[in-house]
Amino acid sequence: MAEQRKNDFSQGSIAKNILSLAIPLTVAQLTVVLYNVVDRAFIGHIDAVGRDAFTGIGLVMPATYIITAFANLCGTGGAPLFSIARGRGDNRQASRIMGVSFTLLVLLGGMLTAGFYLFQTPFLYLVGGSDETVVHARNYLQIYLVGVIPVMIGLGMNPFINAQGFGKVGMMTTLLGAVINLVLDPVLIFGLDMGVQGAALATVIAQACSAVWVLVFLTGQKAVLRLERSDIGLELPLLRRICGLGLTGFTFSITNSLVQALGNAQLQSYGASSGSGDLYVAAMTAIVSVREIVFQPIRGLTQGAQPVIGYNYGAGKYSRVRESVRFLTVTCLGYNVLVWLLLLAFPRAFILLFNNDPALLAAGVPTMRVYYAAYVMMSFQMIGQNTFVALGRAKNAVFFSLFRKVILVVPLMLLLPRLWGLGAYGVFASEPVSDVLGGAACYITMMCTVWRDMRRPDEA
Repeated sequence: MAEQRKNDFSQGSIAKNILSLAIPLTVAQLTVVLYNVVDRAFIGHIDAVGRDAFTGIGLVMPATYIITAFANLCGTGGAPLFSIARGRGDNRQASRIMGVSFTLLVLLGGMLTAGFYLFQTPFLYLVGGSDETVVHARNYLQIYLVGVIPVMIGLGMNPFINAQGFGKVGMMTTLLGAVINLVLDPVLIFGLDMGVQGAALATVIAQACSAVWVLVFLTGQKAVLRLERSDIGLELPLLRRICGLGLTGFTFSITNSLVQALGNAQLQSYGASSGSGDLYVAAMTAIVSVREIVFQPIRGLTQGAQPVIGYNYGAGKYSRVRESVRFLTVTCLGYNVLVWLLLLAFPRAFILLFNNDPALLAAGVPTMRVYYAAYVMMSFQMIGQNTFVALGRAKNAVFFSLFRKVILVVPLMLLLPRLWGLGAYGVFASEPVSDVLGGAACYITMMCTVWRDMRRPDEA
């Protein structure tokens, strides 16, 4: 009971409640990104084959986004429902939600592993691979797939640790894996001369350690609500609710995979005539890798706010929901303005993290400025979308995720390269156009619906 009172988000400062979860969560998510980004940085500096190997890892990114999508289906679907149930005092329902989410994670992980093993080569060519780059991508992916179930458990169950108020423990989940990955990468890639296969093996070992950490905590005595054997299994009504709400996180990652795959294929096509297809794919890989890093504080803030918003909504504290949205707007916008200016001012420095090939720098610097031209608008997309998720409004959240990536980005990637002689630059230009239109539409809709509904007086 003392632990439950400690994690009562209807009491105390909203900013403190959100930051107590968001700061550890941001650190945790940054370390998740480091699993892949550190691999790319080391791989990009392998002698003789660095640029081709780096491009090959760019081909694997759509696969990792798909795996993350299914982890998000369970984690971002189950954890907000778990928080709402806790806020209402229904701990039995909350425990059952966690058990169903875990079961679904394991089943989906097994199916994804089998599917990618069977179709990895055609998949890699489909997402923009060439004969020179697919060999590196396949060498990495074959080993990486061994760790699919552990990464699903680590990503999908960690939100249930954060939802109970244990932000520091959730942070340690990924810090543990990141440190192991960071130590093993140079040893396996360069020391044992394993190349991209060493990078994949380091990631698999790190993911396994993170998964073990999550399971040990959730089944241990320190958790407010434990993952019990009796709760493991599938229950159709809960499964529908989890998947319905989880479609937001799923859609966000699966559309990232679609956009990355389409972008690579378009860049390969428009660069083919000049022999620069692989070069533009490498530039996109570097640009998206940078985005993964700078995006995480926004993701951490908005996802850290979800348990606070959901708990207060469940407890009938509507004024605290409004206060949470105000806090998110100010902090996210302030951070993104700073990042936006740095990216536009120093693109060369960011690209050098991954490779120092002069041709890659020549292509990457101007395309990076195009890609990030309106990045500041992503704040509004994330605030609106995560507020919808926190309140269990799955249809709104899924729509705006689809609106930005599928309804806007995909047609723009196909259309803009054909206009005004933009060619490959049109692929990069599709991102800022969608940032402006998608971010504005999502935030304005959230303010016209959620904000209006939350004006009602608090329940006693």
